[in-house]
Amino acid sequence: MSKIKNIVWPQVILFGDSITQFSFEPKGWGSAIANRLARKCDVVNRGLSGYNTRWARMVLPRIVNSSTVDASNIAAFAIFFGANDSALKERNPQQHVPLPEYRENLRGMVRHLGSLGVSADRVILIAPPPLDEPAWEEECRRKGSPLNRLNAVTGQYAEACVQLAAECGTDILDLWTLMQKDGQDFSSYLSDGLHLSDGGSKFVELQLWRLLERRVAPLPLILPYWGDVDPLNPESSLLPGPPAQ
Repeated sequence: MSKIKNIVWPQVILFGDSITQFSFEPKGWGSAIANRLARKCDVVNRGLSGYNTRWARMVLPRIVNSSTVDASNIAAFAIFFGANDSALKERNPQQHVPLPEYRENLRGMVRHLGSLGVSADRVILIAPPPLDEPAWEEECRRKGSPLNRLNAVTGQYAEACVQLAAECGTDILDLWTLMQKDGQDFSSYLSDGLHLSDGGSKFVELQLWRLLERRVAPLPLILPYWGDVDPLNPESSLLPGPPAQ
């Protein structure tokens, strides 16, 4: 009897707040990345709506540890926080995280991954997108609260994320800067001033793919193309492995 070799899919893990959690909705950037990586990688959504880096740093060891993942099998790990950390303390103290702590929380998450064997060159930090204040203020008013975020403040957190990535040796996707490049109107990238529209999701997909592609390009297609399977002896293509000893 032949010994059957298990098939293990490499993983791309997306860890973030609501912008990540919602990324598997129709036309979402996460589902689009998963579609690109079909038969190459599993794209794992670990988005936690409303979370900031303080909470994320606490729960990351419960989500990603030596019992739950094989570090050698992680092709890339994206960390995408800041939209909630940058909320104004006086108007949203529950989600607000001070800027210095935000930096250290990101550093702590990168270090945790490193302790498991996920090297910094496989980590991608994603800075939050810009905030469309008029649209988000309208959303806040509908919920009975005043404007609780400012684009300039979000930019400070994005800059801190960029600086931390350089210090840790990770890749960075600076959405705050890219979406406003050359003074372009970024409002179409956002559905409510904070979360991504379909166009914003497409933008994130394309920018993130630029960073992911070199990591996943060498990975082979998992299992043979159907036309290469011998119909008279499919076991020779689908069940390789030496006889059991």
